[in-house]
Amino acid sequence: MKRRIYLNMKELHEAKSLLLERFGPGDLVGEEEILSRKSGGRVTSCPVFARFSSPGFHSAAMDGFAVVAEETFGARDDAPVSLRIGVDAISVNTGFPMPEGKNAVVMIEQCLIDSSRKNVLLRNPVFPWQNVRKVGEDIVATELVFPTNHLLAPYDIGALIASGNSTVKVWKRPVVRIIPTGSELFDLEKEPDVDLSTGRIPESNSAVLGAMAEACGAVALRVPIVVDEPDAIETAIVDAIQSGAHVILVNAGSSAGSADYTVSVIEKLGTVLVHGITIMPGKPTIIGIIEGKPVIGIPGYPVSAIMAFDQIVAPLLHRLQGREAPKRQVTSAILSKSLPSRAGIEEFRRVVAGRVGENVVASPIKKGAGSITTITKANGILRIPLESEGLTEGSEVEIELLRPWHSLEKTLICIGSHDLCLDLVADFLKRSSPAIEMASTHVGSLGGIHAVAHKRCHLAGTHLLDPDDGSYNVSYVKRYVKCPALLINLVHRQQGLMVKKGNPKGIKGFEDLVREDVTFVNRQKGSGTRVLLDYELSRQMVPSDQIKGYEDEEYTHMAVAVSVLSGKADVGLGILSAARALGLDFIPVVEERYDLLILKEHMEYPPVRMLFDCISSHEFKQAVANLGGYDTRDTGRVMFECHG
Repeated sequence: MKRRIYLNMKELHEAKSLLLERFGPGDLVGEEEILSRKSGGRVTSCPVFARFSSPGFHSAAMDGFAVVAEETFGARDDAPVSLRIGVDAISVNTGFPMPEGKNAVVMIEQCLIDSSRKNVLLRNPVFPWQNVRKVGEDIVATELVFPTNHLLAPYDIGALIASGNSTVKVWKRPVVRIIPTGSELFDLEKEPDVDLSTGRIPESNSAVLGAMAEACGAVALRVPIVVDEPDAIETAIVDAIQSGAHVILVNAGSSAGSADYTVSVIEKLGTVLVHGITIMPGKPTIIGIIEGKPVIGIPGYPVSAIMAFDQIVAPLLHRLQGREAPKRQVTSAILSKSLPSRAGIEEFRRVVAGRVGENVVASPIKKGAGSITTITKANGILRIPLESEGLTEGSEVEIELLRPWHSLEKTLICIGSHDLCLDLVADFLKRSSPAIEMASTHVGSLGGIHAVAHKRCHLAGTHLLDPDDGSYNVSYVKRYVKCPALLINLVHRQQGLMVKKGNPKGIKGFEDLVREDVTFVNRQKGSGTRVLLDYELSRQMVPSDQIKGYEDEEYTHMAVAVSVLSGKADVGLGILSAARALGLDFIPVVEERYDLLILKEHMEYPPVRMLFDCISSHEFKQAVANLGGYDTRDTGRVMFECHG
């Protein structure tokens, strides 16, 4: 099949309108009558009127004695009124029906019973209907209890039953049929031991989309994986239409590639309203109608699939049920780094946000529609308007929060060099009480120092070698940080050359990096590992321009290790713990010092104090030792104090 261009590409608001204007509450789904006690979270499909009054009788609102109010008039301390118990004053408890002829209740604490226990003395009068719940005080029979399209909260169930409605009519839940497509996919539950090196991919999107649909109040049904063949996809869609499903999601095959068949099948069976939306991620989304039912082509990349569902499918599911789509909380934030963007596309960038001093700071997570962790690690979404060409560092932006606002107060922002020990710190903090989130953004040691200097984070990991004297970090802090700060050691660690198990290329040192049969993978400019590499190359007079792969950069030690393990590269410079984690051989080069840089003004911030309690603990140091390649002799110790 030929590669085709995007058809009917629309801006996001246009695409939403084209879909939502076709369907109103109850369309497609219809109504059903269910037990009121099971109606929480459902939406009424018609008005609900009271069959009973509540309360249905005059009842005592207090423990005490039911009386005729007029008989208490004139009661005072020096001239109490005496009433006969059982005749003029009837004992009642809260909620009891009022005795015939009585119209008020005297609270028990205001009554004095005489020694004969036959009379009660009242020193204060009561007025008619005092301390009495009258018939219909809460609900009057025939009155409107809930209107159409009311979302029933748990406490609304009480009003339904109190008003005499044991059942209630609600909109049915939309049934969403999810069709995962892709010849490379496999079901992990059925095939737990597939060899991924053969190009197979565990199918996960349908589980994510199903959970998102259920969170919208829908019923999610997943069909088995469908291969990338037009006839197979057509059969699956026809079956879904005939199955009684209200909304059909076809996952993957929605782009414009030669093997992307979804749009052609929808076009053959019905009408394509939209093929392509000016958003990123999520651009290849398709909106079609077949036999009056919406059929949505969802992109295959995980984050694209999530964004397409969030922006297109979720509003539709809420609308079919007469529900108002929930709006995320929005807050202002300071952007920690510049973000270029392409005009004409509305970009949804995932960020980690936290309160740093008086400001909320948002740190962008790397792009990658295929990287599910770019959204699992995020707590906010930054929308870059389609007319924008990007945002600059330090600018004030608005972010949509993916988690409650108060979580920002318990989020530590760490920007700088990558180290596996930061993952341990994050886990220890999450297990603490109160639980603290630590979000790490890997931009290299220099980037981290820059972020601390501009108050864009709480702390930064750094391991910058000074080639002049062999020291670590201090000279850079002196140069770039102009306010009081501390360098506190996290670990000493082994840096070296990582090679495949058995070292098949026989690499012994930096001199081997210029061999024609050796491919290297580098770290990004500004990282401490890159500084160390360039220092060693200069010291050993190894020309960097003769190293194949010198310009190929990765942002973490694990990414370098994966490149070596996969065969993309033969060798990379990194830490021993990363090599051990992936079963690589390691050629030691140097022990280096990895510190945490933090402004002194943040040291009293409770999450920061908890961090340093964590790294100073025996449990943390033992966990670090188990990783291998680390020494904790100075962990938690102040290595340098900068006075600014």
